[in-house]
Formats: sequence, structure tokens, C-alpha cells
Amino acid sequence: MPEATVLYEERGAVALVTLNRPDALNSFTRQMHRDLWAALDRAEANPVVRALVITGAGRGFCAGADLAEFDFEPGPDLVKRADPGPVIEQAFNPTARRLQGLRMPTIAAVNGVAAGAGASLAMCCDITIAATGASFIQAFSKIGLVPDAGGSWLLVERLGLARAMALAMTGDKLPAAQAKEWGMIWDVSDDCVGASLAMAAKLAVMPTQALVATRALLRDASTRSLSQHLKVERDTQSALGKTHDYIEGVMAFREKRPARFKGE
Repeated sequence: MPEATVLYEERGAVALVTLNRPDALNSFTRQMHRDLWAALDRAEANPVVRALVITGAGRGFCAGADLAEFDFEPGPDLVKRADPGPVIEQAFNPTARRLQGLRMPTIAAVNGVAAGAGASLAMCCDITIAATGASFIQAFSKIGLVPDAGGSWLLVERLGLARAMALAMTGDKLPAAQAKEWGMIWDVSDDCVGASLAMAAKLAVMPTQALVATRALLRDASTRSLSQHLKVERDTQSALGKTHDYIEGVMAFREKRPARFKGE
């Protein structure tokens, strides 16, 4: 039986998901996408789990798509067979959307190189903590393609147009320390998995619905005018005002005691 391409474990209220194709720098096959979706399903199905960490096995985080899955055999219909569009539509885009839509906060523990769609995957998570020796590479221009899996959108959002443009066009490596300085990631740690699990444990006892709503507001802010966004903020606050955690948070503040949030 082949080894699982994605490993899953639960540590209390935190799920740890590990991309597990270390010999291929955890590059994605279609099966690996399916295995990742199954892991995300497991996390969402367990109400105890209220934060999730994604990392990679071995020396890399994720090298994007496994080009060995593409059919480059010379012969008829080569262009059609090598078209990356279908795997983007059927695998990478659904993965990006799943990460953006999880009912809990997500943290990417980037333990090594994050290249191509691997860098996009990290940016799809709410928070990214990278190992000291990790790096981010927009490898697409090296093979005549453009950033995908949300990369062209996320790069501009994180870095601004000038830095995003140069990184995407040159394909130059961005070291973890510089990625932090530029605002692409939250932090750098010698033990990025440990730091990510600690961050996840912190988030897991906070009001989960409010954290996820915060994600949605911040991610979509640039798509609205301020006037439109004020209305969305109002409606979001009104909805959260009906939750257990809002009442508990205010009561705990008034009573000068630690809040006991349930994620409800």
C-alpha cells in the first residue's frame, strides 16, 4: 500500500496537516489534492478542532505542481495534453478556495522551499511562519507560465505591485527573513512547526467565528468602497452579536475574568 501523500493528526483543538511527498519536495499530484481535501474535511467535521496548521515533510514545504503528471510525450495533441488549465481548475483552484473558506483559522508552517503554487498555498493560509532557511520562489516564469492558485492576486495583496511584479517576472528566490520584512509572512522561527502549533493553540481558544469573519473582512476589503465596507462590517458585527462568544467575551470583561470561548 503506497504511503499517504498527506498526513493528519489532532493535538487537542489543533489539527496538524503534513504534505507527505518529501522525495518530490511535496509537489502536488491530483491524488495529493484529494488527500488534502479529505484531511480538511476531517478537521471541519470535528467540532473540537478550532485551528489548523499545514506543513511539509522533509526539507521542503511544497514545490507546487508535480510536472511529472503532465503528458509531454512527443506526438499528436501534445499542446492539449500538456495544458495546465484543467489541473488548475480541477485541483489547485479548489484547494485555494477550501483553505480560504475553512471554518477555522489556518497557519502555514513553511519548513523549507515554497515554490510556485507552494508559495500560493502558504499565502492562502491566514498566517505564515517560516523556518529560518525557508524561501519563496515564483517559479512560473522559468517555464513560461504565470503565478496561479491565487498567487498573482495574493502577491499584490501582500507585497504591493512593484515587489510582486519583480518577483513574479524574475522568479528570484525570496529568503524568509526578507519575506517577513516585506510583509509577505508573519514571522520566522528556527522551529516553524513548533511556533505555528503554539500560534494555533492560542487561536484555538479564541472566538473562532469572529476570527473567520475577520479573515473575510480583511481579504475582501480591497474589493469594496469604504462606504460599502462599512455596511458589511455592520452586518457582520450584528451577526456575531448573536453568538455565545460575544456575550461570554463581554461578560468576562465586565467580571474581570478570563473568557471561556466555545467557538459558537
